[in-house]
Amino acid sequence: MTAHGNDLRHQAISLLRSGARNADVGRRFGIPPGTIGYWLHLDNAKHGTLPGRPNPLCPRCDGRELDQPAYSYLLGLYLGDGHIIQYSEHRVPSLMITCGDAWPGLMDACEQAMQTVFPDNSTCRARKTGAHNVKVYSKHLWCMFPQHGRGRKHERLIALEPWQQAIVDAYPWEFIRGLIHSDGCRITNWTTRMVAGERKRYEYPRYFFTNKSEDILKLYSDTLDKVGVEWRITRRGKDPYNVSVARRESVALMDRHVGPKY
Repeated sequence: MTAHGNDLRHQAISLLRSGARNADVGRRFGIPPGTIGYWLHLDNAKHGTLPGRPNPLCPRCDGRELDQPAYSYLLGLYLGDGHIIQYSEHRVPSLMITCGDAWPGLMDACEQAMQTVFPDNSTCRARKTGAHNVKVYSKHLWCMFPQHGRGRKHERLIALEPWQQAIVDAYPWEFIRGLIHSDGCRITNWTTRMVAGERKRYEYPRYFFTNKSEDILKLYSDTLDKVGVEWRITRRGKDPYNVSVARRESVALMDRHVGPKY
């Protein structure tokens, strides 16, 4: 491999900036056009002038406008069943949210929220057994989801930043819906009662949200309080485990704004 000095490289870049073609500069200095093109690419990257789409802007770093309802929903999905990961072979981290194949509408809603919050980034779906991982790649995921950290969510503190809490306060139902769509469900319970000597069956719907993180359970229950939904918490041993909404008026309110997965 032939090593070329910095002076030669600077001369070539100067000619390229003046409008000379790669092939002409290569012939002048006896250097392959591919090497000349690579030098130009490195120089453009250094000065932020690479052709193609501009670098995606970030609401936190660059002040780009953020679709707050979509973000509130996506935040709920992330806290419930999402995580951010960066493989060694990838320069950019990815947000991955697992959606069961039984709920294609949920998968569509998740991807739509990602596209709305990150309009300059592409999304994709990776197939796995019985589900798909809906993904988006962005260098600003850690800016938008500062709850990311090493280890499992229930093993570390999960607290919203003031700007996130302001969004959740403004769009609480979107946040609740994201949490239910990730780690919650709407089910129908039943019981029997004796009425006039005859045993009758009664069915009633209720909502469950299950998560091992006490912090995430509290974020959910605090938001339910703000929208007037009554709830109860159940425990697995001594640990809080499940938030249940069963009162008829509260279930009707949840049905109006959340509804079952689809």
